[in-house]
Amino acid sequence: MPQTGVMKDFPPPAEAQVTLANWRTPPFNRWAFHHVREIIATADIADDPEALWPLAAAPADLDRLVVDGASTFGEFLAATDTDGIVILQRGRVVHESYAHGLDAHTPHILMSVSKSLLGLLAGILVDDGTLDPAAPVTRYVPEIAATAYAGATVRDLLDMRVGVAFDENYLATSGAIIAYRKAQNWNPPEPGDPPSDLRSFYAGMTGTDGAHGDRFHYVSPNTDLLGWVIERATRRRYADLMSERLWRPMGAERSAYITVDRLGAPRCAGGFCATVRDLARVGQLLVQDGARDGRRLIPSAWIDDLSSGGDAAAWARGDFAELFRAAPMRYRSQWYALDGPSPLVFGFGVHGQNLIVDRAREIVIAKVSSQALPIDEARNALTMRAVQSIAAALADG
Repeated sequence: MPQTGVMKDFPPPAEAQVTLANWRTPPFNRWAFHHVREIIATADIADDPEALWPLAAAPADLDRLVVDGASTFGEFLAATDTDGIVILQRGRVVHESYAHGLDAHTPHILMSVSKSLLGLLAGILVDDGTLDPAAPVTRYVPEIAATAYAGATVRDLLDMRVGVAFDENYLATSGAIIAYRKAQNWNPPEPGDPPSDLRSFYAGMTGTDGAHGDRFHYVSPNTDLLGWVIERATRRRYADLMSERLWRPMGAERSAYITVDRLGAPRCAGGFCATVRDLARVGQLLVQDGARDGRRLIPSAWIDDLSSGGDAAAWARGDFAELFRAAPMRYRSQWYALDGPSPLVFGFGVHGQNLIVDRAREIVIAKVSSQALPIDEARNALTMRAVQSIAAALADG
């Protein structure tokens, strides 16, 4: 079915309807990824219209940029199913474009870039003494004491180094990941399924997979558990806290939102939805060492630690080393760090979501997409090469 036929007419024919059962699969995802709150329950992350962070424009000509010696910039965007992209240099918009029905004012799902936003909120709470990264998770959530999370620390969760057995296979049709999706309200229940929710899901996570604090082991439930830890530590709803401590003072242009389960627990690991411009503002905060207009929002030491912390050996033994072609990398506080002559920190999400920050060259690339596959190694590699080409071209210009 061509994408143009999805969700047309009133009502659309059955074969063109986006539902909870098909919203992450093509061609339905192209519409669904910027209409998420019409499919799943959500909680609002309010902006502050009186505190808008204006973004000046300084357009750069990227039409002649060549990626991989063959593709033009436009061809790169098309090849990676880009729905929207905003590129900043020194805080100014050098490129902004949209496709597939997305526009500058509409939130798009960020998938696992949501994790990186939680990582920034965690840094704020660590800095003010509300959250202790060295504390055992059970200090905040004693309900998981009989699970594989027993003995893990908040830092283990932040760095994805928990020894819990969980196969993050996005193409699986059965098993724990399907139960997890039903619990988070991203998949419909099957006939006869008992009601489920994110917080009760953890009772079944009893299998171990190594020692805590050892290798990098990517487990999305770790981040949802961090959301629970944060709510317990602050006695606040995650969405309200994110609005109060980051989204409003940052000067977001639009309210964001996050998906929630049937009992209101936030999907911190992947349910954050925001405009591309506001995602770029988050990246610019990192360029500016966490400050906006002289006000410190994110601790500069926390941002520095994103770039320099983490364990390269733990990364090399972990799940994603091959995905990033054995590049010199680390993972810290829900962010990826690429070492080398052009270091980057970035958030990465399935189906082609990216927030990439080159702090040294003051370049931010916020990109959202509707790729067919959750993990597409070829498109991911193309994106990373294109990022380096874009950054080099802007730096030379």
